[in-house]
Amino acid sequence: MTARTSFPSAYDLAAPQGAEAWRDLYPYYLTFADNRRAEEDGKFWFCDSQHWPNPFKPFDAVTVEFAVKCLGQYNTRHYLVPPANGVDFRIHNGYVYMSPVGVAPENIGPRVPQFMDRAGHYFMNWNTLLDQWLVKVKANIAEMEALRFDDLPEVVPVEWVKDGHGIDNTVPLSEAYDKAIQLLYRTWNYHFEFLNLGYAAYLDFFGFMKSQFPTISDQSIAKMVQGVDSDLFRPDDELKKLAKLAVSSGVAAHLSAGSVDQVLAAMAGSAAGQAWVAAWEGAKDPWFNFTSGNGFYSDDKYWIEHLDIPMGYIRDYAARVQKGEEIDRPTAEIAAERDRITGEYRELLDADAQGAFDGKLGLARTVFPYVENHNFYIEHWSMSVFWRKMRELSALFHRAGFWENADDMFYLNRNEVRDALFDLGMGWGVGAPATGPTHWPAEIKRRKAILAALQSAPPQPALNTPPDVITEPFTIMLWGITTDAVKKWLVGSDDSSKLEGMAASPGVVEGRARVIRSANDLGLIEEGEILVTPVTAPSWAPVFGKIKATVTDIGGMMSHAAIVCREYGLPAVTGTGSASSTIKTGQMLRVDGTTGEVTILSAA
Repeated sequence: MTARTSFPSAYDLAAPQGAEAWRDLYPYYLTFADNRRAEEDGKFWFCDSQHWPNPFKPFDAVTVEFAVKCLGQYNTRHYLVPPANGVDFRIHNGYVYMSPVGVAPENIGPRVPQFMDRAGHYFMNWNTLLDQWLVKVKANIAEMEALRFDDLPEVVPVEWVKDGHGIDNTVPLSEAYDKAIQLLYRTWNYHFEFLNLGYAAYLDFFGFMKSQFPTISDQSIAKMVQGVDSDLFRPDDELKKLAKLAVSSGVAAHLSAGSVDQVLAAMAGSAAGQAWVAAWEGAKDPWFNFTSGNGFYSDDKYWIEHLDIPMGYIRDYAARVQKGEEIDRPTAEIAAERDRITGEYRELLDADAQGAFDGKLGLARTVFPYVENHNFYIEHWSMSVFWRKMRELSALFHRAGFWENADDMFYLNRNEVRDALFDLGMGWGVGAPATGPTHWPAEIKRRKAILAALQSAPPQPALNTPPDVITEPFTIMLWGITTDAVKKWLVGSDDSSKLEGMAASPGVVEGRARVIRSANDLGLIEEGEILVTPVTAPSWAPVFGKIKATVTDIGGMMSHAAIVCREYGLPAVTGTGSASSTIKTGQMLRVDGTTGEVTILSAA
């Protein structure tokens, strides 16, 4: 059998049966175009299932549009990162494919002075500018929270007439929608203001260490910046505090009273319980603006709207506290290991190199926390508010008869929603029925069938011919797309009992596998199991105290799974490509996070 040297072309990949019209769901610029085949077949594309693991509903594609455009803008137009422009992207069969855009070698040098000037200003004023960033982001969230989507009244309020407003109720309604989209766009601009610089500083330190110690492992370098104090851990920490408070104040028994409302009612019967409820209410805003997904999909479940999710975690934590178990992250041990390895490598350098080491590591430690910290403020808090406001608008349309279910608006793209708003207002304004109620129900039903068909077929991991050697550092660091990983995708493995990925967090453990494909199944995880999943999400943190290790399909050294496992002291192997489809729940595994090898020891 001849080994493959190339992945299929997007132009040769048929849609799943029933999804042949999938291109109707997305704007023209998001799909591969026949008149650009020569150009697009000449690029290597990989599926970004780390950030977008599911096919997009039409409206949800706004997240990849805004995120990837803003990522590129900061590299290409804002800071002029010398070797890297943005990331080109397309949707195919509902999934997003990425192709990093490099800088021509002759243009790298001229960009260096501009990058040093622009990025250097941020590095020299990091904390001040970051404080300003937080003010901007919170103000943006507040503007979104203030948006209102009111049903159109029977008549324009008489006060508007007598005060000479000169507008009708469709004006603030359409303005609120337009403002929501612009605030989302601003959100994703803010997201990348610091992020790429955080990675750049780490990569600079990484490159320095590789030049001084060619055989040093990627893990050893990553350990030197671990032990971060990130707001991304704060929601989980709040749950732990609530669990400890319930136990210490003698009200833990009330946690099993039933629903959240029943628990709170039971707590209200005593002063200690009332104090616990006050702590619960205090934690909700903002820390429960946390999604069980990753914030990129309209159907992600947020704690603030599904209070049974955090309550379930609190119950679990309280039970463990009552057993005498330690539920906090091993922060002291992680910091001690960070300091040990840092000191050992520093001692091996001469005096001049030590100065460079101190400067580069100091900068990396200053800026690196943002890499995880921003997640809470953007993907979680900001997106929580945005999706909630969009559901309010969708429900307004539902009440007006435009579609059958309250959340059906997400089967329209963002520009179609604007058209639907005008249709709604036009019918209201002229006193005739709007067209939407007779147009959208059948169209939404058709689109739902297409989405269901798309979800029935997993995506190709990549498209076209890969380069002989993958060198683009962001691709390697974030997604785990390495030369070896791509070769394994092409040729497979001769040993079906072994998988290889990126050695993302050190340690060796054995345990039973628990394959999780949805946050809805996190409750199935039992103590001491090994989590196997396509990709983790930040809000899965409460289960990291129960598991022995993590194995993912995609992700690099700086993916969420890798960073969190290092902070919890758990072994992790990321970027295996196929672990979640190869491994079955119940199988015994050996996970070697130091070498990146996963061994299936027994059948389920």
